[in-house]
Amino acid sequence: MSETHSPTFVSLVGAGIALFLLAAGAVALSAGSAEAKACPASVYEQLRSPPGAKASPVEISCDVTLDPKDVIARPIAFSGAKASGTTFDCRGGTLGTPDMPISHRRPTVMIRSLQARDGSWSVPKAITVKNCTVIGNMRLAGLGLNGQAEQVRRSSLTSGHTARAQAAAPTAIILDNLDFVAQGTLPLYLGPGVTGVTVSGSRFRGETTATALYLDAESAENRIIDNRFAVKTTRREQVAVDGSARNLISGNVFEDAINGGIFLYRNAGEGGTIRHQPPQYNRIEGNRFHYEGMVRPRPAIWLNQRNGRTTHRLGAPDLPLGSSLDPRDLAKYNVVRGNRISGGWNGLIRNTDPTNEVVGND
Repeated sequence: MSETHSPTFVSLVGAGIALFLLAAGAVALSAGSAEAKACPASVYEQLRSPPGAKASPVEISCDVTLDPKDVIARPIAFSGAKASGTTFDCRGGTLGTPDMPISHRRPTVMIRSLQARDGSWSVPKAITVKNCTVIGNMRLAGLGLNGQAEQVRRSSLTSGHTARAQAAAPTAIILDNLDFVAQGTLPLYLGPGVTGVTVSGSRFRGETTATALYLDAESAENRIIDNRFAVKTTRREQVAVDGSARNLISGNVFEDAINGGIFLYRNAGEGGTIRHQPPQYNRIEGNRFHYEGMVRPRPAIWLNQRNGRTTHRLGAPDLPLGSSLDPRDLAKYNVVRGNRISGGWNGLIRNTDPTNEVVGND
């Protein structure tokens, strides 16, 4: 987990990013709607079979349409390019159960790239998961399961890390009308390098010791739109933008985000990994934050939340790259516009960099 431009330049760049994100979303929607082969009966039998404590995930590489009464008690996985173009429609059904063993290594739903023996990556693209209740967690992973994974760490020690992470990670994924029910773990995690994900019309509830949604280092160009965040966190914000860039976070509702709403920062060496990409050129627009009876909650939106104040700092003078060269968050050129906050206090939008455009918030 640099330069200075005029406000006019930032506005023009922001507008360009918005058009790019909308176009990317349209491409993803088109790709995800392409016809794919329907799954045979054997896949449905696997999905509905008794789970077993160590049952392997059911691999999905064809279209699935569940019955609304289905409760799938086994983890599922979309692995590599063979899963590309598939649609998993729960039609109101449920993935996961309250007693199903889950962790970051064994999530309820995994969308992951696979590495071949020659070092190349087989990447899943244009996958749609919709109309599901997800009990537990969903993770998208490329180079590694998180920002501290060994392959992520090794890649981060040389230049070109951001491009490598993005080339190896899932892309153009649509997550629509999902009901995430957190049970202690982080309900939705977009791993290093994940790009072009749309999370729309979904709800986040339950309890977690982490955040509701995590956009990890080197990820970019994701769209978080029209969702409701109401997860009870023990100490963390609802949405973490950790070294993630050019994302659109718009039209979301945050309920009683007492520990924070949307924080932009950059881990500066956690797990020995250098974070290359700063959280820049993000758009946070038209979101609503509702507080009831809260006494001085943490900020609803916080740009440069850490800014070098971290126990994870990695100082490597021989590696003048990213956060090793400068441990600050460098959250610059972001746009925070038209957000509404009710029941809070003055100062719930916090910004310390003049290159960020913070306007029209109420």
